[in-house]
Amino acid sequence: MRTCHWCHVMEKESFEDPAVASLLNQNFICIKVDREERPDIDSVYMSACQAMHGQGGWPLTIIMTSEQKPFFAATYIPKNDKYHVKGLMKLLPEIKKQWDSYRNELLSYSDKASLFLQEQALNINRRQEPSEDLLKTAAVILQNNADLKNGGFGFAPKFPTPHNLLFLLRYSVLEKDTVSLAITEKTLEQMYRGGIFDHIGGGFSRYSTDDKWLIPHFEKMLYDNALLTYTYLEAYQLTGKELYKKISVKILNYVTRELTDSEGGFFCGQDADSDGIEGKYYVWTPAEIIKLLGAEHGNLFNNWFQLTPNGNFEGKSIPNLLSNPDFTNSNPAVETLLLPLYEYRKKRTTLHKDDKVLTSWNGLMISAFAKAYRILNNPEYLQTAEKAQLFISSKLTDKNNRLILRWRDKEAAGSGQLDDYAFYSFGLLELYEATLCIDYLDQAIAIADQMVTYFYDTKSGGFYLYAKDSEQLITRPKEIYDGAMPSGNSVAAMVLLKLAKLTGELKWEKLASDQQNFITGTIYESPSSYSFSLLSIMNYLYPSKELIAVLHNEEMTGGLLKILNQHSSENITVLAKTPENAMQLEKIAPFTKNYPFPETGDAFYICENHACSAPVFSLNELKL
Repeated sequence: MRTCHWCHVMEKESFEDPAVASLLNQNFICIKVDREERPDIDSVYMSACQAMHGQGGWPLTIIMTSEQKPFFAATYIPKNDKYHVKGLMKLLPEIKKQWDSYRNELLSYSDKASLFLQEQALNINRRQEPSEDLLKTAAVILQNNADLKNGGFGFAPKFPTPHNLLFLLRYSVLEKDTVSLAITEKTLEQMYRGGIFDHIGGGFSRYSTDDKWLIPHFEKMLYDNALLTYTYLEAYQLTGKELYKKISVKILNYVTRELTDSEGGFFCGQDADSDGIEGKYYVWTPAEIIKLLGAEHGNLFNNWFQLTPNGNFEGKSIPNLLSNPDFTNSNPAVETLLLPLYEYRKKRTTLHKDDKVLTSWNGLMISAFAKAYRILNNPEYLQTAEKAQLFISSKLTDKNNRLILRWRDKEAAGSGQLDDYAFYSFGLLELYEATLCIDYLDQAIAIADQMVTYFYDTKSGGFYLYAKDSEQLITRPKEIYDGAMPSGNSVAAMVLLKLAKLTGELKWEKLASDQQNFITGTIYESPSSYSFSLLSIMNYLYPSKELIAVLHNEEMTGGLLKILNQHSSENITVLAKTPENAMQLEKIAPFTKNYPFPETGDAFYICENHACSAPVFSLNELKL
């Protein structure tokens, strides 16, 4: 994980140190794994670390037998003793001594650890029917855990976890729950006001180290910004508040400038460190600002973003709006100052970029840009989403049309895993909803078909993390927990449900129903930890509408999309049948064959609660 601060510390402090390297190479076979390239390995051994110590994190250090069975796990380990942690220089000789003297005991422990992981994987295979009570329970837990003063949930460190907010946002609409909406809006506003948002360059950092969102862990990740964009856009669509639109645009501008490859793919993120110092790239002094902008403009900027001589981070200041009562208002004079500061900041010090292109994270960013086009009607967003989709189909798809995990330096490598298939098909469905282009729906079905073929557990339900024909590890996990990112299983549940509604095919309906039962069987004990799964369950349980538009030409889809974009698309699925796509659509959704073209004009059929109304014959008559 190239943007991980403590990974860099351990790399410089130990792995690049000749004394540590010599000690390691004498007695161990050393393997360094990028968790983003091998999430399957990370998942298995992070579970081992959590089982041994009750918690995990990165960097992750595992010592195992030649049969891949772990007997030691830790996170960051210093070179020498500090932070009340034994250093590698003492630890490694002790482990070697234990291996020489008590090998049978260590082997026995590693066997037990491996058996525990295998049993843990089996415990996830429970099934239960979803219910609205589950959603209510999750909403109450999140409400009770909400920080009503600062936004977010619980105490520091605070993670944005956008799918928690997305769940509460949609729940507030379906249940007319003003508390859920207020908590969501408070969090969306406070995160933006704090230093976790980069007020000069746009984009959010990974998490806040304090309760107020002021001091971030400065690394920026693609997936955070994709999911946050998606959530702010939906908040704008629901409330009409320009602030949420403004934040969405600033994030998208940041991703376009900083994280987009010239060929269309999206890079992973940017580091927290510059010149070996965390946050150096992002912090300022008031004097530095005045020197750059002059006294008048410099004082305006310092007052607006609360830069002070004492600072708020190691003697310098992170720009923020936490004490600015006018944060919802645009200040054109301040906005004009951002570009020169941004350009100066780029020259002032370097910021490392993780320039891998991951299929899974790109699927999330494609969905954000597609949603932005649909809600904000900016064709540049659609072009960006489509270019990224073309990147995946051309550079991250092999000769058998299987997905590849990552691309870097013009090389694609790694077998696609569940997240790649689930997130990419989700992005394709968002592109379909934004354009009604049947090709995107067709591709989403093809990717979902492969996901089912290679990852689905036909016996117990749910999707494995890695494919049945991939390298087999000591266990084959199914991940459901929605952490910083949603799990592949929760996104797969959403994809299957959308395909069931769009195609009307029994295959997808059964898979969607089984997947809902599978995820419910796991999450009912602590539903608030599985908020993206809850989004899928919400779509499964609450009433939905299906619209079949029979149009005489493709040009009519523009007017239809304009009307649809005024509404949340979450409870509406749309199929647009035209002379150009009729045959292709009938293969995807055979029931559309029964919807003939009228002799003149267009026809619009709305179905709700398994019953269809008489068609209307103009967009003006269409009521959603």
